[in-house]
Amino acid sequence: MQEKKYVPKKEVTTYAVAALGQGLVYSCMSSYITDYYMNVLTLNAMFVILLMLLARVWDAINDPMMGMIMDRHTTKKGRMKPYALWTAVPIAVLTILMFVNPGFNTDNKSIWLYIFVAAVYVLWGMIYTVSDVPFWSLPNVMTPNPKERGNIISYAKTVGGIGSAVTVALPIIVGFIVADMDVEKANIVKYAIMAISMSLIGMPLFVRSSFGVKERIEMPNAAKKAPGEPSSLKRIFTCKPLVLVVLSGVLSFGRYMLQAAAPHVARYSGFYIGSKPSTVAEYNSNISTVALVIQVCAAVGMFGAMLFLPKLYKRFEYKQIMIVSCIGGFVASCFTLIIGWTTKNLLICIPFMLISSIPLGVINNVSFAMVCDCLDFMEWKTGFRNTGLGSACQSFVNKIGNAFATVMIIVMYMIVNIDVNNLNVGSGQQVVDAINSLSGTQNFAMFSLVTIVPGISLLLCAVPLFFYDLTGAKKQKVFDELAVLRKERGIEIEE
Repeated sequence: MQEKKYVPKKEVTTYAVAALGQGLVYSCMSSYITDYYMNVLTLNAMFVILLMLLARVWDAINDPMMGMIMDRHTTKKGRMKPYALWTAVPIAVLTILMFVNPGFNTDNKSIWLYIFVAAVYVLWGMIYTVSDVPFWSLPNVMTPNPKERGNIISYAKTVGGIGSAVTVALPIIVGFIVADMDVEKANIVKYAIMAISMSLIGMPLFVRSSFGVKERIEMPNAAKKAPGEPSSLKRIFTCKPLVLVVLSGVLSFGRYMLQAAAPHVARYSGFYIGSKPSTVAEYNSNISTVALVIQVCAAVGMFGAMLFLPKLYKRFEYKQIMIVSCIGGFVASCFTLIIGWTTKNLLICIPFMLISSIPLGVINNVSFAMVCDCLDFMEWKTGFRNTGLGSACQSFVNKIGNAFATVMIIVMYMIVNIDVNNLNVGSGQQVVDAINSLSGTQNFAMFSLVTIVPGISLLLCAVPLFFYDLTGAKKQKVFDELAVLRKERGIEIEE
């Protein structure tokens, strides 16, 4: 059974293309929302911190709720497939609203601007949950073969990673349109174009998963908890391998900073490609170029790792791949900080930034495959498989990671006293002069956001994995015996 393939290449490709569509929209939001809130809308820093944290607290509630809904209900179109179709339009609309100010005054900010921003951000997260949890649960029901399932996840994550690469290049393309605008107008137009284009391209691709993917494993709907029976949440929290994977994912929040912090580093770290900018046009160009270098390194390192993962799966355990990549990323980030700061030459740092970005691809792929293995373990041990709830844990990890990364960026602004409201006052030239006058400490703090801060996070990520033991003979035993148990329970697997 382990060697039998269930999913044709066309179906794998369809699922991967849908992941690309989702990646275009999600990467646009996660990479640039902090810069938009802080440097375009110039919102109060504490408001942004509280918004991110409270929204994640709410996600801690609605992610598991979505998982339990999936586990308990099957629609006529399937247990997981229909949600992409139902949520595509709302996500597209909310993504555009997230980056397009419908007319609120940002100079004299009214309470209505803050209400609008909070409502759109929270609603976007809720609707995204309704689509994301089912979508990444699909490999669990596409095939019972764990190796095939791991390869499907790896391929989809790799193709989805192209979305990150596209959103990295997009500001450069849009930059030609806004090159001659003043700083404030250039940022407004840039983000509007990016949000609209990514939404209109990404969501139609995402919808394809509702039509071109087959749910082969027909798991029975989860029954209501019987008296004395552990709840589905308790089963999740007492599944040691799953808890360790989730904890590792939360600790790896710094990986998101390599892309999310790039625009902030480009503005305030004092790094330049070429000569120090002295005019508005040179300043706009330098922001785009520095951010591009950092984000391209992140995208190439992540994408390159994803390409090699299928070969690594054949020789190494998931646990080994994760630990080695995280420690390597930490070491590389230290070199980036030391060499970059002492030479003030960002281009020399490129090899080290590439290496420090490898864990982005590894964690994104391998942690999903590990969650699926943990759900197999839970089904083998308890007789229950809470696919939706287990996948919701991974969805929550990604969201909480993005939130922590965003909060860390804003906290750094506050620690070193960078007040964007004061910096962005006056003419474009006055803004440029004010930014050029930031202290060395302030510049160093911003550069640390793409170097040592994510590096320490990666090192912490590796710690729980040393205690993860669903490997080798134990893992094989679980999968072999689970196949027999499923036959005894009458669980059907379509060809």
